[in-house]
Amino acid sequence: MGLNIAVRAPAWRSMVAAGLCALSLAGMPLAGQAQSARELPDFTELAERMSPTVVNIRTTERVRSAPGGGGEMDEQMREFFRRFGIPMPNTPRRNGPPGTEEEPAPQQRGVGSGFILSNDGYVMTNAHVVEGADEVIVTLTDQREFKAKIIGADKRTDVAVVKIDGSGFPFVKVGDANRLRVGEWVIAIGSPFGLENTVTAGIVSAKQRDTGDYLPLIQTDVAINPGNSGGPLLNLRGEVVGINSQIYSRSGMFAGISFAIPIDEAIRVSDQLRATGRVVRGRIGVTIAPVTKDVAESIGLGRPAGALVQGVEDGGPAQKAGIEAGDIITKVDGRAVDKSGDLPRIIGNTKPGAKASLQVFRRGATRDLVVTVAELEPDQVRRVSKAESPASAPKTAIGLTVADLSEAQRKELKVRGGVRVELAEGAAARAGLREGDVILSVDNVEVVDAKQFNATVAKLDRAKAISVLVRRGEWTNYAVIRPSK
Repeated sequence: MGLNIAVRAPAWRSMVAAGLCALSLAGMPLAGQAQSARELPDFTELAERMSPTVVNIRTTERVRSAPGGGGEMDEQMREFFRRFGIPMPNTPRRNGPPGTEEEPAPQQRGVGSGFILSNDGYVMTNAHVVEGADEVIVTLTDQREFKAKIIGADKRTDVAVVKIDGSGFPFVKVGDANRLRVGEWVIAIGSPFGLENTVTAGIVSAKQRDTGDYLPLIQTDVAINPGNSGGPLLNLRGEVVGINSQIYSRSGMFAGISFAIPIDEAIRVSDQLRATGRVVRGRIGVTIAPVTKDVAESIGLGRPAGALVQGVEDGGPAQKAGIEAGDIITKVDGRAVDKSGDLPRIIGNTKPGAKASLQVFRRGATRDLVVTVAELEPDQVRRVSKAESPASAPKTAIGLTVADLSEAQRKELKVRGGVRVELAEGAAARAGLREGDVILSVDNVEVVDAKQFNATVAKLDRAKAISVLVRRGEWTNYAVIRPSK
């Protein structure tokens, strides 16, 4: 039986039109198509021009192997606790007899990226790229290598500045992150997985993302992977608008969401690091929380805005100014506090010693208070006082200061117990622990609270390695703390 094909006249005309369209795509553009093609971005000239300003950063540290091996776990934990960086070979096995240690030898720790700020060799990168490094090696695109000096690093913003000796280096042009628009094309240049001068492109997905205490970050869909940290985010004018710093991922690899530090905030930090080696910030001594819609409506605030004061530091600037728990801070020097995260950023950028006018909402009415801003010391953030600190023996043994989790924190983390790390020094810091980590167990003993944790640590053999189960964000893994001998 034959196959009959009937084509009606309108359908035939559609087929002819489709054929003409195909011909136009093959080299006979119809009206408007050439214009659309010209609007597609071409990154070739931009990549060629800006690549020489981007550097590869390699760090090393001296690692001492301990009796019984365990280097592999150390390296795994070092990578686990480093948001970005390349996993390096484990510490080599000792050739000496069991129970002896070799002299520490430099071990490659990680790889990151950076970009040159000025022709005299100042380089900006992420603080976590150079954290814990004994040596920083900067490699340029022409394969010249320099040992860099760490000028300063600020963990709170994840910004660091290093210096290489020389002059006449190619350097970046700094742009205006405030002019970025959602949907705008941007590119990243860096060393993902150690692959130097890799260019990736995407668009700005969102701005002002609240993922840090002091910085609202730029969200993009530019492919960022381990090793991209510290590299520049560039607009199509060849201006640096951000520092690639974080990704959102459940696997540790790029999942379509990456974050960059706005360059204006980073430059403000880098200027202080270059001038004094540290960043000075203001503080007023309050614990804050977001204002929910239900709370705002119930107290007559109208809309959920401002920062709810949950606690006031005894004798601190806020208490002296008359701020009370339950107040909602809505303005600072006339600047609106739209969300709770705005307050530490505004106060943090206020010069210590300066007076700031706060507008607070209290029991249905607003009032103005004047507070004298104090300085936030580097180790002062949520650190417990001397009288509240753990017993000296546990701190001396493994270098940890811990505090109890609140009920709200336990519910948020979905844990029964645990303690929050307030300070990590010495052996604990070398194992990768840091402020904000939650310790769930120590040497297979479940941690209930700080008192029980300190008592457990005090009973351990300080000469042996101590395993702790650590929660950081969505991840849980073991760290091995090896006390110094």
